[in-house]
Amino acid sequence: MAAAPVWSVDPRTGKQREQVGTEATAGEVDAAVRAAHAAREPLSDRTVRAALLRAAAGQLDAASEKIIATADAETALGRPRLPGELARTQAQLRAFADEIEDGAYLGVTINHKDPDATPPCPDLRRYKIPLGVVAVYAASNFPLAFSVPGGDTASALAAGCPVVVKAHPDHPATSELTGAALRRAAAEVGLPEDVLSVVHGFEAGVELVKHPLVAAAGFTGSVRGGRALLDAAAARPTPIPFHGELGSLNPVVVTGAAAAERAEEIGEGLAGSMTMGTGQFCTKPGLVLTPEGADGDRLLEALRAALGKAAQGPLLDGRMREAFLSGVGARARLDGVEAPVPAGPGEDEHSVSAGFLTVPAAKLGQPEYELLLEECFGPVTVVARYRDEDEVTAALSRLPGNLTATLHLSGAEAAGDGGQGARLLAALTPLAGRILVGGWPTGVAVAPAQHHGGPYPATTSTSTSVGATAIERWLRPVAFQDAPEALLPPELRDANPLGLPRRVDGRREN
Repeated sequence: MAAAPVWSVDPRTGKQREQVGTEATAGEVDAAVRAAHAAREPLSDRTVRAALLRAAAGQLDAASEKIIATADAETALGRPRLPGELARTQAQLRAFADEIEDGAYLGVTINHKDPDATPPCPDLRRYKIPLGVVAVYAASNFPLAFSVPGGDTASALAAGCPVVVKAHPDHPATSELTGAALRRAAAEVGLPEDVLSVVHGFEAGVELVKHPLVAAAGFTGSVRGGRALLDAAAARPTPIPFHGELGSLNPVVVTGAAAAERAEEIGEGLAGSMTMGTGQFCTKPGLVLTPEGADGDRLLEALRAALGKAAQGPLLDGRMREAFLSGVGARARLDGVEAPVPAGPGEDEHSVSAGFLTVPAAKLGQPEYELLLEECFGPVTVVARYRDEDEVTAALSRLPGNLTATLHLSGAEAAGDGGQGARLLAALTPLAGRILVGGWPTGVAVAPAQHHGGPYPATTSTSTSVGATAIERWLRPVAFQDAPEALLPPELRDANPLGLPRRVDGRREN
Protein backbone atom coordinates (compact mmCIF):
# COMPACT_ATOMS: atom_id res chain seq x y z
CA MET A 1 0.00 0.00 0.00
CA ALA A 2 1.31 3.44 -0.94
CA ALA A 3 2.41 5.73 1.88
CA ALA A 4 -0.10 8.43 2.82
CA PRO A 5 0.73 11.89 1.46
CA VAL A 6 1.64 14.73 3.80
CA TRP A 7 -0.04 18.00 2.90
CA SER A 8 0.65 21.53 3.98
CA VAL A 9 -2.69 23.23 4.71
CA ASP A 10 -3.54 26.94 5.00
CA PRO A 11 -5.60 27.39 8.22
CA ARG A 12 -7.03 30.66 6.91
CA THR A 13 -8.80 28.84 4.08
CA GLY A 14 -8.63 25.16 4.99
CA LYS A 15 -7.17 24.43 1.56
CA GLN A 16 -4.16 22.27 0.80
CA ARG A 17 -1.08 24.28 -0.19
CA GLU A 18 1.37 21.64 -1.34
CA GLN A 19 2.28 18.03 -0.82
CA VAL A 20 5.39 17.97 1.35
CA GLY A 21 6.09 14.26 1.11
CA THR A 22 4.68 11.06 2.53
CA GLU A 23 4.26 9.62 5.98
CA ALA A 24 7.28 7.62 7.09
CA THR A 25 7.00 3.85 7.08
CA ALA A 26 8.28 1.73 9.93
CA GLY A 27 11.31 0.92 7.80
CA GLU A 28 12.04 4.59 7.18
CA VAL A 29 11.77 5.39 10.90
CA ASP A 30 14.14 2.52 11.63
CA ALA A 31 16.62 3.82 9.04
CA ALA A 32 16.48 7.35 10.49
CA VAL A 33 17.07 6.13 14.04
CA ARG A 34 19.94 3.85 13.03
CA ALA A 35 21.59 6.63 11.04
CA ALA A 36 21.25 8.93 14.07
CA HIS A 37 22.70 6.24 16.33
CA ALA A 38 25.70 5.95 14.02
CA ALA A 39 26.28 9.73 14.33
CA ARG A 40 26.85 9.63 18.10
CA GLU A 41 30.62 9.34 17.92
CA PRO A 42 31.18 12.26 15.53
CA LEU A 43 28.86 14.35 17.74
CA SER A 44 30.86 13.58 20.89
CA ASP A 45 33.33 16.44 20.31
CA ARG A 46 32.10 19.39 22.38
CA THR A 47 33.86 21.95 20.21
CA VAL A 48 32.20 20.60 17.09
CA ARG A 49 28.80 20.55 18.80
CA ALA A 50 29.11 24.20 19.73
CA ALA A 51 30.04 25.00 16.15
CA LEU A 52 27.04 22.98 14.93
CA LEU A 53 24.58 24.98 17.02
CA ARG A 54 26.01 28.31 15.91
CA ALA A 55 26.00 27.15 12.31
CA ALA A 56 22.38 26.08 12.71
CA ALA A 57 21.45 29.57 13.91
CA GLY A 58 23.25 30.99 10.89
CA GLN A 59 21.52 28.66 8.44
CA LEU A 60 18.12 29.56 9.89
CA ASP A 61 18.98 33.22 9.49
CA ALA A 62 20.03 32.73 5.87
CA ALA A 63 16.71 31.04 5.07
CA SER A 64 14.63 33.27 7.35
CA GLU A 65 12.38 34.90 4.77
CA LYS A 66 11.28 31.61 3.25
CA ILE A 67 10.90 29.98 6.67
CA ILE A 68 8.77 32.83 8.03
CA ALA A 69 6.59 33.00 4.92
CA THR A 70 6.01 29.24 4.95
CA ALA A 71 5.32 29.15 8.69
CA ASP A 72 2.78 31.94 8.32
CA ALA A 73 1.07 30.18 5.43
CA GLU A 74 0.77 27.00 7.54
CA THR A 75 -0.09 28.49 10.96
CA ALA A 76 -1.54 31.99 10.36
CA LEU A 77 0.56 33.23 13.28
CA GLY A 78 1.77 36.17 11.22
CA ARG A 79 4.10 39.05 11.93
CA PRO A 80 5.63 40.15 14.27
CA ARG A 81 5.10 36.81 16.04
CA LEU A 82 7.00 34.54 13.64
CA PRO A 83 10.11 36.73 13.13
CA GLY A 84 10.30 37.05 16.91
CA GLU A 85 9.95 33.30 17.34
CA LEU A 86 12.69 32.66 14.79
CA ALA A 87 15.00 35.09 16.59
CA ARG A 88 14.25 33.31 19.87
CA THR A 89 15.02 29.96 18.22
CA GLN A 90 18.38 31.21 16.98
CA ALA A 91 19.15 32.65 20.41
CA GLN A 92 18.40 29.26 22.02
CA LEU A 93 20.83 27.53 19.69
CA ARG A 94 23.58 30.03 20.45
CA ALA A 95 22.87 29.89 24.18
CA PHE A 96 23.36 26.13 24.21
CA ALA A 97 26.59 26.56 22.27
CA ASP A 98 27.77 28.81 25.11
CA GLU A 99 26.61 26.21 27.64
CA ILE A 100 28.67 23.52 25.92
CA GLU A 101 31.79 25.67 26.00
CA ASP A 102 31.29 26.59 29.64
CA GLY A 103 31.22 22.90 30.57
CA ALA A 104 29.59 23.27 34.00
CA TYR A 105 26.64 21.16 32.80
CA LEU A 106 28.93 18.11 32.90
CA GLY A 107 28.96 18.28 36.70
CA VAL A 108 32.57 17.13 36.99
CA THR A 109 33.21 16.01 40.58
CA ILE A 110 36.39 14.35 41.85
CA ASN A 111 37.07 12.75 45.22
CA HIS A 112 40.63 11.53 45.59
CA LYS A 113 41.32 8.34 47.46
CA ASP A 114 41.20 8.80 51.23
CA PRO A 115 42.06 5.63 53.19
CA ASP A 116 41.71 7.51 56.49
CA ALA A 117 38.05 8.38 55.93
CA THR A 118 35.35 6.46 57.78
CA PRO A 119 34.55 4.34 55.88
CA PRO A 120 37.61 4.58 53.57
CA CYS A 121 36.89 6.42 50.31
CA PRO A 122 38.16 5.10 46.98
CA ASP A 123 39.15 7.40 44.13
CA LEU A 124 35.82 8.52 42.58
CA ARG A 125 35.31 10.72 39.51
CA ARG A 126 31.86 11.62 38.25
CA TYR A 127 30.50 13.45 35.23
CA LYS A 128 27.57 13.25 32.82
CA ILE A 129 27.38 11.53 29.45
CA PRO A 130 24.75 11.69 26.66
CA LEU A 131 21.90 9.19 26.71
CA GLY A 132 21.83 8.46 22.98
CA VAL A 133 19.29 9.12 20.22
CA VAL A 134 16.48 11.48 21.29
CA ALA A 135 13.01 11.50 19.74
CA VAL A 136 11.48 14.97 19.61
CA TYR A 137 7.75 15.50 19.03
CA ALA A 138 7.14 18.96 17.60
CA ALA A 139 4.52 21.36 18.98
CA SER A 140 1.60 22.71 16.97
CA ASN A 141 1.61 26.24 18.37
CA PHE A 142 5.33 27.01 18.06
CA PRO A 143 6.46 25.94 14.57
CA LEU A 144 10.03 27.08 15.31
CA ALA A 145 10.87 27.48 19.01
CA PHE A 146 9.26 24.17 20.10
CA SER A 147 9.52 22.22 16.87
CA VAL A 148 12.28 20.95 14.57
CA PRO A 149 14.94 23.56 15.48
CA GLY A 150 13.49 24.28 18.92
CA GLY A 151 14.59 23.88 22.50
CA ASP A 152 14.30 20.09 22.73
CA THR A 153 16.42 19.64 19.62
CA ALA A 154 18.95 22.31 20.62
CA SER A 155 19.41 20.96 24.14
CA ALA A 156 19.65 17.34 22.95
CA LEU A 157 22.29 18.18 20.33
CA ALA A 158 24.14 20.23 22.95
CA ALA A 159 24.18 17.18 25.21
CA GLY A 160 25.68 15.10 22.40
CA CYS A 161 22.49 13.27 21.45
CA PRO A 162 21.47 12.91 17.79
CA VAL A 163 17.81 13.76 17.18
CA VAL A 164 14.96 12.36 15.11
CA VAL A 165 12.03 14.80 15.04
CA LYS A 166 8.46 13.73 14.44
CA ALA A 167 7.10 16.79 12.63
CA HIS A 168 3.74 18.24 13.57
CA PRO A 169 1.09 17.85 10.84
CA ASP A 170 0.09 21.52 11.15
CA HIS A 171 3.39 22.78 9.70
CA PRO A 172 5.10 20.03 7.67
CA ALA A 173 6.62 22.36 5.07
CA THR A 174 8.15 24.55 7.77
CA SER A 175 9.50 21.41 9.41
CA GLU A 176 11.17 20.33 6.18
CA LEU A 177 12.73 23.77 5.66
CA THR A 178 14.10 24.03 9.18
CA GLY A 179 15.24 20.42 9.18
CA ALA A 180 17.15 21.03 5.96
CA ALA A 181 18.78 24.11 7.52
CA LEU A 182 20.03 22.07 10.48
CA ARG A 183 21.30 19.31 8.21
CA ARG A 184 23.19 21.92 6.16
CA ALA A 185 24.69 23.20 9.41
CA ALA A 186 25.89 19.68 10.25
CA ALA A 187 27.59 19.35 6.87
CA GLU A 188 29.10 22.82 7.27
CA VAL A 189 30.98 21.76 10.42
CA GLY A 190 31.93 18.33 9.15
CA LEU A 191 29.29 16.25 10.94
CA PRO A 192 26.99 13.64 9.38
CA GLU A 193 23.71 15.25 8.33
CA ASP A 194 21.91 12.42 10.14
CA VAL A 195 22.60 14.01 13.52
CA LEU A 196 19.14 15.45 12.76
CA SER A 197 16.32 13.82 10.78
CA VAL A 198 12.65 14.65 10.30
CA VAL A 199 9.85 12.11 9.90
CA HIS A 200 6.12 12.60 9.33
CA GLY A 201 2.99 10.72 10.31
CA PHE A 202 1.11 9.47 13.37
CA GLU A 203 2.37 5.90 13.05
CA ALA A 204 5.91 7.20 12.62
CA GLY A 205 5.58 8.86 16.01
CA VAL A 206 4.47 5.61 17.60
CA GLU A 207 7.28 3.65 15.93
CA LEU A 208 9.78 6.26 17.08
CA VAL A 209 9.03 6.06 20.80
CA LYS A 210 9.15 2.25 20.65
CA HIS A 211 12.43 1.97 18.75
CA PRO A 212 15.05 0.15 20.82
CA LEU A 213 17.81 2.61 19.87
CA VAL A 214 15.83 5.66 21.00
CA ALA A 215 17.09 6.56 24.48
CA ALA A 216 14.76 9.43 25.48
CA ALA A 217 11.91 11.54 24.15
CA GLY A 218 10.71 15.14 24.36
CA PHE A 219 7.10 16.10 23.62
CA THR A 220 4.97 19.24 23.56
CA GLY A 221 1.27 18.79 22.90
CA SER A 222 -2.03 17.57 24.29
CA VAL A 223 -2.68 15.57 27.44
CA ARG A 224 -4.22 12.76 25.41
CA GLY A 225 -1.38 12.45 22.90
CA GLY A 226 1.36 12.96 25.44
CA ARG A 227 -0.07 10.45 27.88
CA ALA A 228 -0.31 7.80 25.14
CA LEU A 229 3.36 8.29 24.27
CA LEU A 230 4.37 8.39 27.94
CA ASP A 231 2.65 5.05 28.49
CA ALA A 232 4.34 3.61 25.39
CA ALA A 233 7.75 4.81 26.61
CA ALA A 234 7.14 3.18 30.00
CA ALA A 235 5.84 -0.08 28.47
CA ARG A 236 8.97 -0.75 26.43
CA PRO A 237 11.14 -3.74 27.43
CA THR A 238 13.65 -1.04 28.39
CA PRO A 239 11.64 2.03 29.53
CA ILE A 240 13.04 5.43 28.57
CA PRO A 241 12.73 8.95 30.00
CA PHE A 242 9.78 10.82 28.47
CA HIS A 243 9.84 14.58 29.01
CA GLY A 244 6.39 15.75 27.99
CA GLU A 245 4.61 19.08 28.25
CA LEU A 246 0.91 18.24 28.13
CA GLY A 247 -1.49 20.90 29.37
CA SER A 248 -1.84 23.80 31.77
CA LEU A 249 -4.59 26.04 33.15
CA ASN A 250 -2.15 28.69 34.45
CA PRO A 251 -4.27 30.12 37.28
CA VAL A 252 -4.22 33.80 38.21
CA VAL A 253 -5.27 35.24 41.57
CA VAL A 254 -6.17 38.94 41.88
CA THR A 255 -6.48 40.21 45.44
CA GLY A 256 -9.19 42.65 46.40
CA ALA A 257 -6.59 45.32 47.12
CA ALA A 258 -4.98 44.83 43.70
CA ALA A 259 -8.37 45.17 42.00
CA ALA A 260 -9.10 48.34 43.97
CA GLU A 261 -5.71 49.77 42.99
CA ARG A 262 -5.60 48.96 39.26
CA ALA A 263 -8.68 47.04 38.07
CA GLU A 264 -8.57 48.53 34.58
CA GLU A 265 -4.89 47.77 34.09
CA ILE A 266 -5.34 44.16 35.18
CA GLY A 267 -8.40 43.66 32.97
CA GLU A 268 -6.63 45.02 29.91
CA GLY A 269 -3.51 42.96 30.66
CA LEU A 270 -5.58 39.81 31.00
CA ALA A 271 -7.22 40.43 27.62
CA GLY A 272 -3.83 40.84 25.97
CA SER A 273 -2.42 37.71 27.55
CA MET A 274 -5.36 35.39 26.88
CA THR A 275 -5.66 36.43 23.22
CA MET A 276 -1.95 36.35 22.39
CA GLY A 277 -1.43 33.99 19.47
CA THR A 278 -5.25 33.60 19.31
CA GLY A 279 -5.15 32.05 22.77
CA GLN A 280 -2.87 29.24 21.64
CA PHE A 281 0.01 29.73 24.09
CA CYS A 282 0.74 26.95 26.57
CA THR A 283 0.97 29.65 29.25
CA LYS A 284 -2.38 31.33 28.49
CA PRO A 285 -4.20 32.25 31.73
CA GLY A 286 -7.21 29.91 31.68
CA LEU A 287 -8.63 30.50 35.18
CA VAL A 288 -8.66 33.88 36.93
CA LEU A 289 -9.85 34.31 40.52
CA THR A 290 -11.12 37.84 41.07
CA PRO A 291 -13.10 39.41 43.92
CA GLU A 292 -16.81 40.03 43.90
CA GLY A 293 -17.96 43.61 44.32
CA ALA A 294 -17.45 46.94 42.62
CA ASP A 295 -13.69 46.61 42.05
CA GLY A 296 -14.12 43.17 40.51
CA ASP A 297 -16.86 44.63 38.31
CA ARG A 298 -14.45 47.31 37.09
CA LEU A 299 -11.91 44.64 36.19
CA LEU A 300 -14.49 42.68 34.20
CA GLU A 301 -15.68 45.80 32.41
CA ALA A 302 -12.11 46.56 31.35
CA LEU A 303 -11.71 42.97 30.17
CA ARG A 304 -15.00 43.21 28.26
CA ALA A 305 -13.94 46.43 26.56
CA ALA A 306 -10.52 45.11 25.60
CA LEU A 307 -11.91 41.87 24.18
CA GLY A 308 -14.37 43.90 22.13
CA LYS A 309 -11.37 45.27 20.25
CA ALA A 310 -9.57 41.92 19.90
CA ALA A 311 -9.11 40.69 16.36
CA GLN A 312 -10.71 37.46 15.23
CA GLY A 313 -8.45 34.84 13.74
CA PRO A 314 -8.07 31.22 12.73
CA LEU A 315 -6.76 28.52 15.02
CA LEU A 316 -3.94 26.27 13.89
CA ASP A 317 -6.25 23.79 12.21
CA GLY A 318 -9.92 22.94 11.78
CA ARG A 319 -9.81 20.18 14.38
CA MET A 320 -8.62 22.62 17.04
CA ARG A 321 -11.30 25.10 16.04
CA GLU A 322 -14.04 22.49 16.48
CA ALA A 323 -12.59 21.42 19.84
CA PHE A 324 -12.50 25.07 20.96
CA LEU A 325 -16.11 25.74 19.98
CA SER A 326 -17.26 22.50 21.58
CA GLY A 327 -15.28 23.22 24.76
CA VAL A 328 -16.62 26.75 25.11
CA GLY A 329 -20.17 25.56 24.54
CA ALA A 330 -19.93 22.81 27.15
CA ARG A 331 -18.61 25.24 29.74
CA ALA A 332 -21.18 27.93 28.95
CA ARG A 333 -24.04 25.47 29.45
CA LEU A 334 -23.13 24.79 33.08
CA ASP A 335 -25.63 26.20 35.59
CA GLY A 336 -24.47 29.54 36.97
CA VAL A 337 -21.88 30.12 34.24
CA GLU A 338 -22.35 33.36 32.30
CA ALA A 339 -20.66 34.66 29.17
CA PRO A 340 -20.35 38.47 29.35
CA VAL A 341 -18.37 38.24 26.09
CA PRO A 342 -19.20 34.96 24.32
CA ALA A 343 -16.23 33.22 22.71
CA GLY A 344 -17.22 31.40 19.55
CA PRO A 345 -17.12 31.31 15.77
CA GLY A 346 -15.82 34.33 13.91
CA GLU A 347 -17.24 36.03 10.88
CA ASP A 348 -15.96 33.32 8.54
CA GLU A 349 -15.92 29.54 8.79
CA HIS A 350 -12.25 29.36 9.77
CA SER A 351 -11.93 32.06 12.44
CA VAL A 352 -12.92 32.35 16.09
CA SER A 353 -13.69 35.27 18.40
CA ALA A 354 -12.36 35.74 21.92
CA GLY A 355 -14.45 35.86 25.05
CA PHE A 356 -14.68 34.97 28.72
CA LEU A 357 -16.95 33.13 31.13
CA THR A 358 -17.77 33.93 34.75
CA VAL A 359 -18.76 31.61 37.58
CA PRO A 360 -19.03 31.91 41.38
CA ALA A 361 -15.79 30.50 42.80
CA ALA A 362 -17.76 28.41 45.32
CA LYS A 363 -19.10 26.25 42.48
CA LEU A 364 -15.61 25.06 41.52
CA GLY A 365 -15.74 22.51 44.32
CA GLN A 366 -18.71 20.70 42.78
CA PRO A 367 -18.00 17.67 40.55
CA GLU A 368 -20.10 18.94 37.64
CA TYR A 369 -17.83 21.99 37.35
CA GLU A 370 -14.56 20.05 36.95
CA LEU A 371 -14.58 20.96 33.25
CA LEU A 372 -13.80 24.56 34.24
CA LEU A 373 -10.53 23.32 35.77
CA GLU A 374 -9.31 21.88 32.46
CA GLU A 375 -7.45 23.76 29.73
CA CYS A 376 -9.55 25.00 26.79
CA PHE A 377 -7.10 25.68 23.95
CA GLY A 378 -7.99 28.99 22.30
CA PRO A 379 -8.95 32.58 23.20
CA VAL A 380 -11.17 32.05 26.25
CA THR A 381 -10.69 32.27 29.99
CA VAL A 382 -12.85 31.51 33.01
CA VAL A 383 -13.20 34.22 35.66
CA ALA A 384 -14.20 32.75 39.02
CA ARG A 385 -15.47 35.41 41.43
CA TYR A 386 -14.72 34.83 45.10
CA ARG A 387 -16.14 36.28 48.32
CA ASP A 388 -13.18 35.72 50.61
CA GLU A 389 -9.72 34.23 50.84
CA ASP A 390 -11.08 30.86 51.93
CA GLU A 391 -12.85 30.48 48.60
CA VAL A 392 -9.59 31.27 46.80
CA THR A 393 -7.57 28.67 48.67
CA ALA A 394 -10.37 26.11 48.29
CA ALA A 395 -10.38 26.62 44.52
CA LEU A 396 -6.58 26.41 44.31
CA SER A 397 -6.58 23.16 46.28
CA ARG A 398 -8.57 21.49 43.49
CA LEU A 399 -6.26 22.43 40.63
CA PRO A 400 -3.97 20.01 38.79
CA GLY A 401 -0.34 20.88 38.03
CA ASN A 402 0.47 23.91 35.90
CA LEU A 403 3.33 25.54 34.05
CA THR A 404 2.64 28.90 35.70
CA ALA A 405 0.66 30.52 38.49
CA THR A 406 0.26 34.29 38.85
CA LEU A 407 -0.54 36.53 41.81
CA HIS A 408 -1.59 40.16 41.44
CA LEU A 409 -1.06 42.16 44.63
CA SER A 410 -1.44 45.79 45.53
CA GLY A 411 1.68 47.84 46.09
CA ALA A 412 1.22 47.67 49.85
CA GLU A 413 0.70 43.89 49.78
CA ALA A 414 3.78 43.38 47.63
CA ALA A 415 5.87 45.41 50.08
CA GLY A 416 4.61 43.56 53.14
CA ASP A 417 6.47 40.82 55.01
CA GLY A 418 3.47 38.55 55.49
CA GLY A 419 -0.30 38.58 55.47
CA GLN A 420 -2.52 37.62 52.57
CA GLY A 421 0.13 38.05 49.90
CA ALA A 422 2.49 35.60 51.57
CA ARG A 423 -0.31 33.12 52.24
CA LEU A 424 -1.52 33.17 48.64
CA LEU A 425 2.02 32.87 47.27
CA ALA A 426 2.52 29.82 49.49
CA ALA A 427 -0.74 28.32 48.17
CA LEU A 428 0.27 28.89 44.53
CA THR A 429 3.85 27.60 44.78
CA PRO A 430 3.02 23.85 44.87
CA LEU A 431 0.85 24.22 41.76
CA ALA A 432 3.35 25.35 39.13
CA GLY A 433 6.93 25.52 37.94
CA ARG A 434 6.99 29.31 37.47
CA ILE A 435 5.31 31.67 39.94
CA LEU A 436 4.72 35.25 38.83
CA VAL A 437 3.97 38.19 41.09
CA GLY A 438 2.45 40.77 38.78
CA GLY A 439 2.63 40.60 35.00
CA TRP A 440 1.29 37.83 32.79
CA PRO A 441 2.59 34.33 32.06
CA THR A 442 2.52 34.40 28.26
CA GLY A 443 6.07 34.73 27.03
CA VAL A 444 8.84 32.51 28.38
CA ALA A 445 12.24 34.20 28.63
CA VAL A 446 15.18 32.08 27.43
CA ALA A 447 17.49 32.52 30.41
CA PRO A 448 19.66 30.32 32.63
CA ALA A 449 17.30 30.68 35.60
CA GLN A 450 14.15 29.89 33.61
CA HIS A 451 11.96 26.93 34.47
CA HIS A 452 9.31 25.85 31.98
CA GLY A 453 7.67 22.80 33.51
CA GLY A 454 5.47 21.88 36.41
CA PRO A 455 3.57 19.15 38.23
CA TYR A 456 1.59 16.70 36.09
CA PRO A 457 -0.18 17.21 33.71
CA ALA A 458 1.81 20.34 32.94
CA THR A 459 4.83 18.10 32.44
CA THR A 460 5.66 14.43 32.96
CA SER A 461 8.95 15.12 34.75
CA THR A 462 10.46 17.76 37.01
CA SER A 463 12.68 19.14 34.23
CA THR A 464 12.48 22.34 32.21
CA SER A 465 12.26 22.57 28.43
CA VAL A 466 13.50 26.18 28.36
CA GLY A 467 16.76 27.56 29.71
CA ALA A 468 20.24 26.18 30.19
CA THR A 469 19.27 23.32 32.49
CA ALA A 470 17.10 21.78 29.76
CA ILE A 471 20.28 19.99 28.68
CA GLU A 472 20.14 17.85 31.82
CA ARG A 473 17.22 15.83 30.43
CA TRP A 474 19.47 14.13 27.90
CA LEU A 475 22.38 13.21 30.17
CA ARG A 476 23.09 10.57 32.79
CA PRO A 477 25.78 10.57 35.47
CA VAL A 478 28.54 7.97 35.55
CA ALA A 479 31.25 7.56 38.20
CA PHE A 480 34.67 5.91 37.71
CA GLN A 481 36.16 4.23 40.76
CA ASP A 482 39.93 3.67 41.06
CA ALA A 483 40.37 3.97 37.29
CA PRO A 484 43.96 4.53 36.12
CA GLU A 485 44.61 8.13 35.06
CA ALA A 486 45.56 7.06 31.54
CA LEU A 487 42.19 5.35 31.03
CA LEU A 488 40.04 8.20 32.30
CA PRO A 489 38.19 10.49 29.87
CA PRO A 490 39.91 13.90 29.57
CA GLU A 491 37.09 15.52 31.52
CA LEU A 492 38.07 13.60 34.67
CA ARG A 493 41.86 13.75 34.61
CA ASP A 494 43.73 15.58 37.35
CA ALA A 495 45.45 17.92 34.92
CA ASN A 496 42.03 19.12 33.67
CA PRO A 497 43.24 19.44 30.05
CA LEU A 498 39.85 20.80 28.92
CA GLY A 499 39.79 23.55 31.55
CA LEU A 500 36.38 22.55 32.90
CA PRO A 501 34.75 23.92 36.03
CA ARG A 502 34.71 21.14 38.61
CA ARG A 503 34.54 20.23 42.28
CA VAL A 504 37.62 18.49 43.66
CA ASP A 505 37.65 17.08 47.18
CA GLY A 506 34.82 19.38 48.14
CA ARG A 507 36.30 22.57 46.68
CA ARG A 508 35.16 24.30 43.51
CA GLU A 509 37.75 25.02 40.82
CA ASN A 510 37.51 27.41 37.85
